[in-house]
Amino acid sequence: MLTEKKKEFLQFMLSAQVLRFGEFVTKSGRNTQYFVNTGMYRTGAQLSRLGEYYAGMVADTVGGEFDAMFGPAYKGIPLAAACACALWTGHHIDKPYFYNRKEVKDHGEGGSTVGYKPKDGDRVIIIEDVITAGTAVRESMSLLRACGEISVPHIFISVDRCEVGQTPGRTAIMEVEEEFGAKVHPIVNVVDVYDYLRENGDPALCKAMEGYMDRYCILP
Repeated sequence: MLTEKKKEFLQFMLSAQVLRFGEFVTKSGRNTQYFVNTGMYRTGAQLSRLGEYYAGMVADTVGGEFDAMFGPAYKGIPLAAACACALWTGHHIDKPYFYNRKEVKDHGEGGSTVGYKPKDGDRVIIIEDVITAGTAVRESMSLLRACGEISVPHIFISVDRCEVGQTPGRTAIMEVEEEFGAKVHPIVNVVDVYDYLRENGDPALCKAMEGYMDRYCILP
């Protein structure tokens, strides 16, 4: 259901050109009528507001019942930082965050992560943009497991595309949840995007998106 809060978030993404409507081809070769690029968040005001959306979702879901936030390089880094700031300023939850390097550093403090150093027993939540095929999440899980006996109970993302994954009848998010036992929480999903487009877009684009959803999506 497209609530006012979800509509507000979609309008925010559109105003930042993070969400665009049209005709696009995803990395997996699928034709889609919308595209999400969180790399388009470029101002302090945008990051502050984005952090508030993520922090609100984290606070409502787990409160302070976790030990650290992980932002996968590269796009997850500013997301985790913005969320950490907003959790403190808006909810008085002060939690550390960390992120990974694409290449392991062999000098200075060294290692493959920057910021908080996770330890055995930590409950880490992942702050990410979208999950399409689940590849990035699997890479993150491998990296986190190399840090110690760490659990990842929750993953927070902007958009659930609801696209089928590697297993027929299962979305990539379903596969991630079953494989790692982590619950994925999106701010909006593909149905919300479609409902917004139907209210504000042209009929031809809506019709094309219906075809995309019928072909590639498993709807909630």
